[in-house]
Amino acid sequence: MSVDGSVRAWMLPDERVAVRLMNTIWVGAEGIRDDLRAPGDLDAWFDAAGLGRAGARATAAELAAARGLRDAARGLAAFVTADPGQAAGAAAGALDEALATVNAVAADAAAPALTLAGGRLVRTTQTSVSPVTAGLARVAADAIDLLGGDDAARLRACPAQPCVLYFVKTHPRREWCSVACGNRVRAARHYQRTRGLRSS
Repeated sequence: MSVDGSVRAWMLPDERVAVRLMNTIWVGAEGIRDDLRAPGDLDAWFDAAGLGRAGARATAAELAAARGLRDAARGLAAFVTADPGQAAGAAAGALDEALATVNAVAADAAAPALTLAGGRLVRTTQTSVSPVTAGLARVAADAIDLLGGDDAARLRACPAQPCVLYFVKTHPRREWCSVACGNRVRAARHYQRTRGLRSS
């Protein structure tokens, strides 16, 4: 839950971390919501997504990088899913910019390294960037794997209006990002059917 009591869309625990970042943009009763407005919001997202921060707090620059990565990934997801609601993100120039953004963030990934600890070799990560920047690089790498890999064919834009979330279709019968969206669509269909019966 967010501070205002609304459910944060990125709390969908079964989605990949890249999808969870994309879904920090969502639709609430007041319209489009952005869950990454301040560095503390990024800290909360890292904690909920299980990305280690090692006690580091996100900076304003890292928040800007996270928002840029999210927007780029959403643009690429719109292209992959042919999402009609996000057509502007699929323009040729926008795609080139989105690709450059995702690749640049992924380039900050921490490299694996070996250290000697307690008389044995231990795999660690070697990086000169903060834990938050390294975490964003892992999210970018996940976005690259998702959008350019086999799972891209299972990526969906939720068709429930006015939802703007993405999800990976993990079950053949799954049609919506969440039960709430499915219930809303079914309720609207029922209303239309009963309204049609009353008017005939």
